[in-house]
Amino acid sequence: MATLEERVAYLEGQMADQVHIFAAIRDSIAGLDRRIDRFEQHMEARFDAVDRRFDAVDRRFVAVDRRFEGMDHRFEGMDHRFAGIEDKMSRQFLWVVGIQITTLMTVMAVVLSRG
Repeated sequence: MATLEERVAYLEGQMADQVHIFAAIRDSIAGLDRRIDRFEQHMEARFDAVDRRFDAVDRRFVAVDRRFEGMDHRFEGMDHRFAGIEDKMSRQFLWVVGIQITTLMTVMAVVLSRG
């Protein structure tokens, strides 16, 4: 059987090993923290780059929307023009039909009066 001093020396050796193991674990955790911090910074930079790209795309869409709004205004103006032309053509059609009916009636009156 081992003496008390041998047993204490053994336990001190085991404790020294445990201290080295805990120090290694602490260093590993600190290294992991540094790696996570670098990863977070890298991801923040990438997200910022993606946000800038989305902002650029949004600005392009806003410009395109403005163009479409301008085109809509132009088409509305054309709609009003076409409506005016349509009204004018309807009135002219009524005049042409009225003249044709009057001419037909005149021709029929002349034919009937000679016969």
